[in-house]
Amino acid sequence: MEAFRSTPAERARGAVAAMAVSLGLGAALVAGLSVDVRQLAERAPSVFGILPTPEPEPTPPVRSRPKREVREAPKRATAPRPEGAASPANLRGKATEIVAPPVPIVLQSPPMVTAELAGTGSQANTGAAPIRGPGTGSGGVGNGTGSGAGGDGDGGGGGGAGETPPRWRSGDLSDADYPEALWAAGLGGTVEVRYVVEVNGRVGDCEIVTSSGYPQLDSLTCRTIQRRFRFHPSRDAEGRPVASTIIENHSWIPHPEPGR
Repeated sequence: MEAFRSTPAERARGAVAAMAVSLGLGAALVAGLSVDVRQLAERAPSVFGILPTPEPEPTPPVRSRPKREVREAPKRATAPRPEGAASPANLRGKATEIVAPPVPIVLQSPPMVTAELAGTGSQANTGAAPIRGPGTGSGGVGNGTGSGAGGDGDGGGGGGAGETPPRWRSGDLSDADYPEALWAAGLGGTVEVRYVVEVNGRVGDCEIVTSSGYPQLDSLTCRTIQRRFRFHPSRDAEGRPVASTIIENHSWIPHPEPGR
């Protein structure tokens, strides 16, 4: 039997083939072991945790706010730490509203002319009587001074017939003169005064005949008359200015009625 013998060329081809197989197995092994961990991590499935939906908290019931009258600072039931009490609110003053009252229209009465000699009166009322009397005036016949038709005294009768009374020229009392305290309290009254008109037309002495009940009103009336009132003086029969006396009333009304 003839033995098989390989030629050098065949042995060289076999060595090359074996080497190629070894290289292929090595390459396959290297390719299998070379795994990219980052790609594996990226390809890993994502896991998400789903939290349960929280239940809504119950809404507290709406309560109507009670009305209260603030009398003092309310005290807290509990406090995290003691605090100083708040100071009370400052007092507030409100001025009283002043309403201008309607200005009353006061009709100025003519001045009352008085005689230089006071007569004697015994009756409550003034008036003419059918009988003769001892007083002054224009009676038929009397024993007093005046413009009587005749008398039993010395001198010529009718000397006072030509005398003219004083005439008011300027000055008056107004609501602005009213004392504020008496006006606010609603206090007033009527005061009767007697004052002298001097020969220069100014007011001299002034006195209270009947008080209004309030000395402040009485003194205010006389002071205002003396300061403001001016007259044309009284004159005698020859036209010479003479002093005369006037008696009149002044009413202080704090709240005049409408239409007065």
